[in-house]
Amino acid sequence: MTVMDTFNQASTPPIILFLAFVVVLFTAYVVLHSYARRMPSNAPPLASGNWPLTGSIEFWTRRWDWYQSARRTATGNFSFHAGKNPVVGLSGDKSRQLFVESKELGFAEGYAVLFGAAPKVKAHDDGVAEGSDLDKHFHKRLTALLKNDQFRKKLPTLISDVQETIEAIRNDPSGITNPFESLYRVIFKMTIRVVGAEEIVESPELLEKTLNYFHMIDASSTATTVMFPKLPSPAILRRTYAGARLYMMVEKIVKQRAESGEKHDDPLQYLLDQGDRTYKIIEFMVGALFAGLLNSGINAAWVMCYMATSPEWTAKCREEVRQVAAKYTKSPNAPLYRQLDDVPLEAWESEFPVVDLCLKDSIRLNLLGTAFRKNTSGRAIPTGNGNEVIPPDAFVTYATADVHHDPSIYPKPERWDPSRYLSEEWQAQSKARPYTWMGWGVARHPCLGMRFAKLEQNLITAYFLAAFDMELQDQNGRKLNEHPLTDFNRFSAHKPDPPIYLKVDPREK
Repeated sequence: MTVMDTFNQASTPPIILFLAFVVVLFTAYVVLHSYARRMPSNAPPLASGNWPLTGSIEFWTRRWDWYQSARRTATGNFSFHAGKNPVVGLSGDKSRQLFVESKELGFAEGYAVLFGAAPKVKAHDDGVAEGSDLDKHFHKRLTALLKNDQFRKKLPTLISDVQETIEAIRNDPSGITNPFESLYRVIFKMTIRVVGAEEIVESPELLEKTLNYFHMIDASSTATTVMFPKLPSPAILRRTYAGARLYMMVEKIVKQRAESGEKHDDPLQYLLDQGDRTYKIIEFMVGALFAGLLNSGINAAWVMCYMATSPEWTAKCREEVRQVAAKYTKSPNAPLYRQLDDVPLEAWESEFPVVDLCLKDSIRLNLLGTAFRKNTSGRAIPTGNGNEVIPPDAFVTYATADVHHDPSIYPKPERWDPSRYLSEEWQAQSKARPYTWMGWGVARHPCLGMRFAKLEQNLITAYFLAAFDMELQDQNGRKLNEHPLTDFNRFSAHKPDPPIYLKVDPREK
């Protein structure tokens, strides 16, 4: 046997060498990656389970349960990673105040990365800058579309949309409706009227397609899209497809308008007249739908479900509706839901305080997940707890349940109870502690669409209560005497699973 033969017999097979090389390379990458993303020593302590590459998986799988465990530190604050992104989690009164008041914590910059389904904040070749400038553009357009004259002009059409939904439910021989479909869809239609195109609203086919594309974009908000944004995952591909289809839909409408020379009195025409290009219009429309539909569409349904299990609050709200209708109606002998047709805008916005209380506690229960910011100051920001800081360029998150489900502020926080806001205890807590209710946005980031959202809710609630008696049922047709509990680990307001239904009995008076 030659020396070469002996060497060949002793050699390791090439595949083994290759696999060993891959393991060494991967291990080196993980070690370097972990070293590179170390948090400063004066940042809040790292939460458990902060794995290399992925970060804290439980932030995505059971967020509120994990958050409660992670905040058990000396200050209540903690650190972790979402993929490669360093994140500081805040909790407690002092940290909540910092989160909503600091000018050094960027709103758009935080959501652009950590809220994977939102339209990305990018620089464009037409001079629209990143981050806050694009955010300002969105605010400017939305503010213009929500002016008082626009509300007054659109009110009859919005009422017509609600009436159409009520009639469809009345004419359904089953006597049963899934409010997370019927009421969600009318909110979607009303929102498109305010931020979209007339051609979409008036075409059932285009309206359905737009809703489906929006659902595809919404569903693309996954842990993978945040942790590995450049990975062509199925969620990323679906989001890209939905965005492209929306672009083509709006582009076709724009071209048809240009060819016909027609001008429409709708939001799309306003955006075109301002010189906005198609991709900017899509960014605006999708952003506005995320801002309004995810919460308003779900809460419109939940409010009715909560009321269906509370005869007391149903009676209080219906009496309020009756009084407002009687004050303005020109047809006092008409059915109550027809008397509401004469209620003016000012009354819809200011004369339903009981309905507002019902919506308020629904929002508290369904404003789920975490809000995001980013430290854009270029320096470490003190949290106000000793030497603890938020590192520069770190993301910041705050779980709304940290305050909305605090039993010292909201006894039995899992229960829907509008009366809690009338108690002396709650009012004392809300004065003594900062931002005890965050439903419409607070401090530097109030909800721009709050006025429109309240109008939608008041219209739907008033017409529904005027038109129907109701009871809540499960998917097997059994009556529910208590409302289902919210899954607080979800990232945002959501439809119940399994579904629930309203059995309705039309009212004639």
